[in-house]
Amino acid sequence: MALITRVSRLFRADFHAVLDRIEEPDVLLKQAVREMEEDIARDEQRVKVLTHEQRQLAKRSGDLDDSLQRIEEELDVCFASDKDDLARVLIRRRLETERLRKLLGKKHAAAADTLAELNNRLQENRGRLAAMQQKVELLAEEDSAASDDIWTAPDIAVQDEDVEVAFLREKQKRRRS
Repeated sequence: MALITRVSRLFRADFHAVLDRIEEPDVLLKQAVREMEEDIARDEQRVKVLTHEQRQLAKRSGDLDDSLQRIEEELDVCFASDKDDLARVLIRRRLETERLRKLLGKKHAAAADTLAELNNRLQENRGRLAAMQQKVELLAEEDSAASDDIWTAPDIAVQDEDVEVAFLREKQKRRRS
């Protein structure tokens, strides 16, 4: 079985090598640049979404802090009035609010980590994109230089003055002979 696997890999590798030689590198490079630009745009959009989400989480956490402060004030009133049943309800609400704030803190931290990773990846991809764009420009310059040599017709037009000068030289050669 291992021999068959190796042979099939060898054929696939040779087939891919032939395809690589057939395909035009400039077209492939331009396609890679387009795909990388799309990836960068997608990542930039994700950064915007995560940034917005972080702001929303921070706002929600601030609202929960305000709510906890109000609950504490209400608890003071309940204990001052000896309303233990109402105090239990407020304590339940405070515990729920504290748990929700803790959960929001974890989400905020996870979003911050994801955002940091995404920003690092964006920086790396932008560097790669710049390098690929330079390669495309170099390849385009090489292609234009090569195409100029191949397809540009040399200047073979003969001016009337050139004809006259050549005619006079020929005439002088013939007189001497």
